[in-house]
Amino acid sequence: MTDPGPPRTTTVGEPIQLAPWDPDPDEHYHWRVESEPEGSEVVLGDAPVVELCPDSSGTYQCVLSAPDGEHTKRIRVFEDDSRPAQFELPVDESPVRPDDDSELVIHGPFNEHIVGPERPHLDGDKYVYETELPPGEHMHFFGDPDGDVRAVRDKLTVPGPGRPRIQLDAELTGEEVVLTATPRAPSADEYADSDVDVEFYLDDRDGVDRTALSVTGHEARLPRSAIDGDVRVHAVPVAERHGVADYVRIDIDSETVARPNEPPEWAESATIYEVFVREFAGGRLDTTFERIEERLDYLDWLGVDCLWLTPVLESPTRHGYHITDYFDTASDLGTREEFEALVNACHDRGIRVVFDLVINHTGADHPYFQLSAAGVDGYREWYEWEDGEPRHYFNWSTIPNLNFESLAVRRFLLDVVEEWAPVVDGFRTDVAWGVPHSFWKELRERIKRDDPEFLLLDEKIPHEPEYHEAEFDLHYDTTLYQQLLDVGRGDASAESLLDVPDRIADAGFPDHALQMRYVENHDEDRYIEQCDEAALRAAAAATLTFPGVPMLYYGQERGMTGYRDRMAWVDGDDELTAFHRRLLRTRDEEPALRGGDVTRVECQVVDGESDRVVAFARGTDAEDGEDPLVVALNFGAEPAVIDLPASEPTDLLTGEDVGVSASERDVVTDGVRVRVDDAVVCRRPK
Repeated sequence: MTDPGPPRTTTVGEPIQLAPWDPDPDEHYHWRVESEPEGSEVVLGDAPVVELCPDSSGTYQCVLSAPDGEHTKRIRVFEDDSRPAQFELPVDESPVRPDDDSELVIHGPFNEHIVGPERPHLDGDKYVYETELPPGEHMHFFGDPDGDVRAVRDKLTVPGPGRPRIQLDAELTGEEVVLTATPRAPSADEYADSDVDVEFYLDDRDGVDRTALSVTGHEARLPRSAIDGDVRVHAVPVAERHGVADYVRIDIDSETVARPNEPPEWAESATIYEVFVREFAGGRLDTTFERIEERLDYLDWLGVDCLWLTPVLESPTRHGYHITDYFDTASDLGTREEFEALVNACHDRGIRVVFDLVINHTGADHPYFQLSAAGVDGYREWYEWEDGEPRHYFNWSTIPNLNFESLAVRRFLLDVVEEWAPVVDGFRTDVAWGVPHSFWKELRERIKRDDPEFLLLDEKIPHEPEYHEAEFDLHYDTTLYQQLLDVGRGDASAESLLDVPDRIADAGFPDHALQMRYVENHDEDRYIEQCDEAALRAAAAATLTFPGVPMLYYGQERGMTGYRDRMAWVDGDDELTAFHRRLLRTRDEEPALRGGDVTRVECQVVDGESDRVVAFARGTDAEDGEDPLVVALNFGAEPAVIDLPASEPTDLLTGEDVGVSASERDVVTDGVRVRVDDAVVCRRPK
């Protein structure tokens, strides 16, 4: 049966892609707007995949005509929430100058291209640009019309309110379903949680009469008699801005309630290890699946339980992101049978496997791109073309963008997903920001229908919560990553790390959204090179003592300085490896480090650089009977002596007494005086 997907939300001017799910490229599909807000002049195109760019706030009702009938999809549109934004670039780094005709293109939220209408003006030795963006932090890439990458990245914070969050729960009573929404106001706003409005929407795909849903404040009720089988109910929090939706699925026949936005339970305590596949064997050996399997005992010994492999499909490049065959493994790595043997060997050790899914683009050597470039009927539309040239991001000219307006492309990629999802435990999705939300929502629903424990990890830069709404479980935490860099370079105090959880919450990420914490990956320079080893130790400890899902990039623990070099099996830093292993072991042994919140604690620096030291509590709400913990991190090159609110000076990482010597020990009220070289974890009184 054709499916148009769940109801959607957006703001005026922000487009929504409408596409049939489970499409048959040989069939005919057509969209129309059946009702729209007063004053709207929106017209949809005639293609099976169209874009609705709303021009008025309110609700649009769109209808998809498909071979099996008509299907309704609702789009709730809120007022435009963008604000004036201004940023500066040094004259010698500016891609656009006041006196030329080229355009400044900003890759901003949702990856839309925002073209500044005004020319920049000179202010001293800098050009000043003005545009409009939604409030929050944004990482921008600047480029000229030729698509050349500029080495300029500007972290810009647009002032304005944060986004409310929500959790939706449901209970089945004798005669009805009771739905309870728990909204959370942004911490920096004047709104209280109780002031946040909640809008409830029934999913039109389930055929339930909308008038049967009665709403009072943060609660809604639906008679059982109105439901035939199951029903999905969505809820959106609304304050000064709207937040991302949560939803529940109620099955009347089985008397069950599911919360499909929640991640798999195993992922909440996982530790990921990313392997840059073709360099993992190290030395003079070529990497194969068998050689990775031979080294799994190392991962087991280290303490990781989830292996992320960079692409393993056929590709002419060493990094593997130029896919030329989506249905077979790379010939230099081994056969599909050998890959599946590797996955099974991981499972035997309790290690899950995450597969790198590359579907924003193919390699330019893919036969379908060659046919598209040659103008062959039926293939030209597989890729995005502009003025006779294939579209691509930045200077990635050898990986042309696939065209998601093509039903044939969508059908092909869904077949790719169904080919590999049963083999592995999760997908890391490359360039997730380059694929439309409509496709990610379909992908998630299809996969989770068969395997609710499957993990979906997005590469989404910048860090935005929209990709959690019925799409991904786990998100690249670029917010913590960037702050760790700022601290490591000395551009911010270590204590600024404690602001990160609130910044992520105020951005609108629900509490159940998982964040992947990391200090490096295959696209970034090594942290030890950008900062130093002392900072790396503290930063690694932060990723493993903050809530979330820590990720180690291969060789990080060996002190490697090349971000895609051969694995340093022989000449790596054994002591640094042991340090990472202690962190992993302690995280595994102490439940307080895996869940709950980060809580600020008073930390008096007696000796050392005070702005390089931070302390925080974990597990203040622990229910396992254990005392909560206190963590201290030192990003400085020299040891620090601090007064810590701990019950005893025993470091759980090493088992050693880190209290200062008796001659130096003063009376410390409600705590102990300890020495922190890089990281210390102690017990704290309840």
